[in-house]
Amino acid sequence: MMSKLTDAHRLHLLHSVLCAVNLGAIVLDGERRVVLWNAWMIKHSGLGHDKVIGADFFAVCPGLRGGRVESAIQHALYNNFPSLLSQTLNKAPFALYASPAAAARNERIQQAVEVTPIAVEGAARHCLIQINDVSIAVGREKLLREQAMVLRTQTFADGLTGIANRRHFDVAMEKEHRRAKRGGTPLSLLMIDIDHFKAYNDHYGHQKGDQCLIQVAAALAAMLRRPCDLMARYGGEEFAMILPETDVEQATLMAEAIRARTQELAIPHERNSDAGQQVTVSIGIATQRVDAPAGIEALIGAADRALYLAKRNGRNRTEALLPA
Repeated sequence: MMSKLTDAHRLHLLHSVLCAVNLGAIVLDGERRVVLWNAWMIKHSGLGHDKVIGADFFAVCPGLRGGRVESAIQHALYNNFPSLLSQTLNKAPFALYASPAAAARNERIQQAVEVTPIAVEGAARHCLIQINDVSIAVGREKLLREQAMVLRTQTFADGLTGIANRRHFDVAMEKEHRRAKRGGTPLSLLMIDIDHFKAYNDHYGHQKGDQCLIQVAAALAAMLRRPCDLMARYGGEEFAMILPETDVEQATLMAEAIRARTQELAIPHERNSDAGQQVTVSIGIATQRVDAPAGIEALIGAADRALYLAKRNGRNRTEALLPA
């Protein structure tokens, strides 16, 4: 036979359950006095029953007065309306801590708070406040966001040099080309190639070749001064630089500065007899004019042809062509 529980036993059992669950449970009466404060709340707030039972809730938790929690309690007690507080907007409303050390650092538990009206026979409406510790979930979400950011960075960064890769270049080129056409502004593209790089690799070895690429890429990327400018590894020893709102004269000045900066690095290159046995670059420049916008392929093609012209005319130089 099933044993019958008296109302007193049921009440005691309910109280025991609420004290055993692994979440915060607070019950307020119609006057907003605390009638239940479970063991989880005692553990994480440091406040025992002698400090809270029968006390006005906002005397126990004065920091919650006038905020979203008070509004939710009002809705529950007087409008019979439940509330689930947004964890994004209310990360840690209650002064609850995982340990005394966390309390000393004022590192509150991340919380999900739910306020529910409770009908009590023969008495004014009460409300139940449930508080879940979501610190682990929040930490996991933060870690996932950070990992996604790292992955995104890796997806758009060249593995060797750390600058933008070809995929990043393609995305940025599409974006800046649209912006230039929409705004009626010039757009310049530089194609930059290390002179006699195959001979460099053959003479010094691929490890030294990689170090040369890293050094040149870092030096040239450091020359960019605007967030909209982009330096990318286009392929092999070839780099590309996107310069929005830059006309051909300004682009030529930048190209000459890049050429001079590369020489200043003074990287030995015994097989480059054209320029004092140092690493140098040749640069092709193409600029989309405001009055004659060209397609992306035409812009890249013109920069490539200008680069070939610079190579043919002796290397360690810059040449400019207009897109066809």
